[in-house]
Parts: sequence; structure tokens; C-alpha cells
Amino acid sequence: MHRYFGTDGIRGTVGEGYITPEFILKLGWAAGRVLGNGGGKVLIGKDTRISGYMFESVLEAGLVAAGVDIRLLGPMTTPGVAYLTRTFRASAGIVITASHNPFQDNGIKFFSADGDKLPDHVERAIEAELEKPLQTVESSRLGKVKRIDDANGRYIEFCKSTIPASLHFRGIKIVVDCANGATYNTAPYVFEELGATVVRIGSEPDGFNINHGVGSTSPEALCQRVIAEGADLGIAFDGDGDRVLMADSKGALVDGDQLLYIIAKSRLLAGALRGEVVGTLMSNLGFEHALQRLKIGFTRTQVGDRFIMERLKHDDGILGGEPSGHIICRDRTSTGDGIVAALQVLAALKRLDTSLEELSAEVERYPQTLINVRLNERRDISALPVIRDAVTTAERELAGRGRVLLRASGTEALIRVMVEGSDAQEVDRLAEWLADNVREQIGH
Repeated sequence: MHRYFGTDGIRGTVGEGYITPEFILKLGWAAGRVLGNGGGKVLIGKDTRISGYMFESVLEAGLVAAGVDIRLLGPMTTPGVAYLTRTFRASAGIVITASHNPFQDNGIKFFSADGDKLPDHVERAIEAELEKPLQTVESSRLGKVKRIDDANGRYIEFCKSTIPASLHFRGIKIVVDCANGATYNTAPYVFEELGATVVRIGSEPDGFNINHGVGSTSPEALCQRVIAEGADLGIAFDGDGDRVLMADSKGALVDGDQLLYIIAKSRLLAGALRGEVVGTLMSNLGFEHALQRLKIGFTRTQVGDRFIMERLKHDDGILGGEPSGHIICRDRTSTGDGIVAALQVLAALKRLDTSLEELSAEVERYPQTLINVRLNERRDISALPVIRDAVTTAERELAGRGRVLLRASGTEALIRVMVEGSDAQEVDRLAEWLADNVREQIGH
């Protein structure tokens, strides 16, 4: 068990818990000691929330105090930082972001020199350094700081390189929703430079509007704009650009399972699919069945892209993802990347000469109800006998026609209750009943 790290770095409400200038200063120093090995070079990027300026400054101070050189990227997507960490041969990459959370939250994500999420033993090493007093290296060994002025251009060119140079999107009208987040200065340019006509929404960040009523967490804005513009499709990212959802020309939402299916089918027909597709406990049964019809293997992991990546590496697979839009194309990049995933979908539509609605319709999604029960503090109550008994009762009622999942969030003080099955009314009823059982146990 980690003391500070969650499933995806450290995250919380600004000014509370570990998300304070004092702690992030110490975290920068501790990370510099472990990742920089008393020297080296670390890249820092951030999303567009207002607290990013504050945390960028204190991270910079902590790393410099540990003797680590810094390259500042400014606003940059999480996968963009992962890519640039590799190309700059840096010791590590750091992203200041709370991903899909509102502006009041923030957090820190780390990447290794290979652009991968940090393994557990490295996170534990950083936590061990956090228990020690901060000691600044002597002045002759202090780190130096430079800003990389062409970071966005480098990342844009990388994204474009993930599809064949012969492909273009001329004649396609796309609504691009940047969630007022880190993709605002990269994603629209990628699709425009590939020939598409782009309508931008959620591309005017002010520090406070990230993920507010736009982006993959609020896709209604995208769906409505696609219809209003008569666009061929729409693409919505989250605040740090590692998630993507889409909307077809009729304004229907296309989720991560459906997008992953489209990419997998395209890879299969091109003879380029390797290994099983990896999903999570939240992946829809309809998605699994659609892959089975194509004779594509499928396996599930715990929720979280780090678990998907671990399985892909273990099995030498290339494709994995979550319904929320985290999609990993391991044959293209080292982490989930919303822009890269969207490009693979568009390339598949061109290659197969079909529409987004036609391909996504091949995934018949089972009704799925997800209820988040908020806790006063992060804890897992799923092992309590009364909760286990309730889950068993719900599974017995479904009688093999669906699934039940009850788990603690890895990043928030929530218990997630999910029920999936062929009967929507039964699914809703069982989900509400299970959520009520959870609320009783926590005194709500």
C-alpha cells in the first residue's frame, strides 16, 4: 500500500491533504532524488487549471534543490509529456493535472524515462525520501531551468506520424472539444493540418473552466454541436488529453469501448493486430461479444490504465482501453493518448470506407448503470460481509444475464456501484438497491 500515491499519481483538492505548496515542494525534491539520481533532466508540463502556475513553481524549486535540471513545457497533454520525455532522453516527466476533475482539484503524474507510468517500487522510493528532511545540494550542483518553446509543434508532428502519410481528412468536418484543457493548443491543429475542417469548442481556457460543461465528462455539448454544424463527427477530450470520446453525425455518443473496437477491427483486417485486446472490469459485455464475433481475444484487468498497460506488456499485446475513453495503442505510443486514439479511429473509417455510426453500431451495448456513492474519506467497504451478501443476491437475480461490480475509486472518496445486464429496468433497480446498501453501511 502506498501512503501518498493513488492509482494515477497524487490528486486531490487544492489546499487540502497533500495538494499544498509545502507538500509539492517536498515531492519535487524527493522525486528529484529518486528519478534524477542527483542530476539528470526532468520535463514538467501542466494542464490549464489556475493552480498549475503555483505547483509548477514549487515543483521547480524542489527539483532544483535536488540538483536536477528542468525543461518547462507549459500547457501540454499528459501523453504529450510522456512522448517528449522519451525524445528528450530525460530522466523523467512530470504532469501537473487532475485530469477530468474540476478546476478546484489538481495533482501530479509521473513518467519514467521510457514514457511509462512509474512502477510501484519507484513510487515507494519517492515516498521513502518524503520522510527525510529536505536538504539542498551545494550551490555548484543546483539544477538549471529552461523552457522548451517548440514543445507543442513537436507533439503535433508526432501525433500526425501515427497514421500513414498517405492518409488525409480533406472533406471531413469535425467538431473538436478540448474541454478547455491541455489539448486546446494541439488537437485542433493536428486535424486541420491533416485536411479536416475543424469547429472548435472548449478551446478557450481561463484557468477555471477546465472540464466545465464541455469535454469527455460532459459530452452533451459535443453531441449538440455536431448536429448544429452538420458535422461528420465530433471528438471530445478530457482536461489532460488522455481520454477521448466521439459523437457520430447524428449526435449519438460513441464511447471508449466502441472506439477501441473500431481500432481493433481495423488492425485485424490490416493484419497488424497482436495479442488480445485488454479491457477492464467496467468494459461492456456487448463490446466483449463484438470482439468474439471477430474471433479477437479479450481479457479484463482492474480499472485503471496502468493495469491495462501492465497486461499488454506481459502478453505483448498492443490495444487496450476503458469505456471512459482511456485508449492505449501500444504500437504507436507508450501511454493512453486521446489525440492518437482519435486519429486511429479516423484512419480506420477512411481505410474501411465507412462511417462512425456504421462501425460503432457493431457493438451492441448492454444497459449499464453506474452510481457513485461519496464517502467522507477514501476506503474500501466491498469486503464487508453485508455488502458481499448484497452483491451475491444481485448476481443471483441476474442469473447469468449480466454483471455486478462494486469497487472503491482509486482517485476519489467514492464507492462505484455498477450493474450491467440485458434488462434496463432490472439493471437500474439492482444498482439503486446496492447503492442504498452501501449508504446504510457508511451512515448516509
